[in-house]
Amino acid sequence: MKVKGSTDEAPSISRDQVAAFRLHRHHLASRAPASALVQVAGDMGGAQAQVLSAAQMSLWTRTRGLRAKDVEKALWHDRTLAKVWCMRGTVYLVPSKDFAVFVRGVAGRADRDARWMAKRGRSIDVIERIVKAMEQILDRPLTRKEVSERLGDSLGTKKRVRLGHGWGHQAEVDAIEVDGQTMSVGGILGYACIRGAVLAGPPRGNEGTFVRPDAWLREWRDLAVPDAEDELLRRYLQAHGPATVTDFAWWTYVTGARARAIWERHKQDLAAVNVDGSMAWVLREDLPTLERAKIKRPNVRLLPFFDSFLLGQKVKEHLVEAKHYRRVYRPQGWLSPVVLVDGRVGGIWKYERKGDRLSVQVEPLGLLPLEVRDLIVAEVQDLARFFGAGPPAVDFAAKRGSRP
Repeated sequence: MKVKGSTDEAPSISRDQVAAFRLHRHHLASRAPASALVQVAGDMGGAQAQVLSAAQMSLWTRTRGLRAKDVEKALWHDRTLAKVWCMRGTVYLVPSKDFAVFVRGVAGRADRDARWMAKRGRSIDVIERIVKAMEQILDRPLTRKEVSERLGDSLGTKKRVRLGHGWGHQAEVDAIEVDGQTMSVGGILGYACIRGAVLAGPPRGNEGTFVRPDAWLREWRDLAVPDAEDELLRRYLQAHGPATVTDFAWWTYVTGARARAIWERHKQDLAAVNVDGSMAWVLREDLPTLERAKIKRPNVRLLPFFDSFLLGQKVKEHLVEAKHYRRVYRPQGWLSPVVLVDGRVGGIWKYERKGDRLSVQVEPLGLLPLEVRDLIVAEVQDLARFFGAGPPAVDFAAKRGSRP
């Protein structure tokens, strides 16, 4: 795509400026107050919540004085945060008032799922009938078992149990038969979540619940898909710019054609920059901020599993050295907790909680100066406060493969 001024006229921007810009936009350069929790979740483009404790820590590392229970209160009591399925079809915590931006903005992801099911002989009409029936019964939070039972009553069909494929084994799953087609209730629930017809409700013991967004969210407002897509692109570039249309497609997991169509609608709002010889784009209004951006060194943050800062671009060389790539971006989509030093990965870390005791082990991926180590210890101490734990233990393990 050609953008006016996108080649010879593009200003040169260093990687340090890009890192400084993104750190600032993610509230990683300077923490926001805990009272700004909801704003932080929106500014960072959502907190990836495949592991809920990781999402809580993503919000902790960007705020001052936050406690784990503050996130749960915002989710299940105040309902100012929502747990939804959006970018890449995974779970995020986003501001409730922005539900439609994040969910409708990736409607192309649901379209891909619908086409995938159609190719495997599933009737989209039948699936849509089931989703509509789900919406009718989910005016309050229900567990998966309750959804299955009430769906059968609503559709006038009996619940069935069939064998499905679990993690390395077969497991019994609830299913319903409609017009001769037997479908997994869990599979339809997942599709309904990606469609934005359903979102996560409060947990009930060890079980999750599901509920209709307009019945649960106090700040519910819907958006047309094009409006949501346009706003989501802005949010993406505000948090992850400079970026390319390929990055945007990778982040959302909509098709390349869909991403280009959204991008094209905003071409007059974009400014091209030359980042060490590679072209990327930012919102035109953000260009002065990018050009002035500087890192106040040393900047140290502990990022948990799947942190959003590490998920903004398709190519990750600006974040981690190639030799360490698979230590961070692991198989099956797992993303390691990392020590972020001046916007780059300086180490891997893990923690263990036993009662009131928090133990953290840090494995440097290179030289960590004493000043950086001291800041890591300070971060761990604040993490213990966040969890309500006692004084933590911090161990700097030897780099794997190196001599003691």
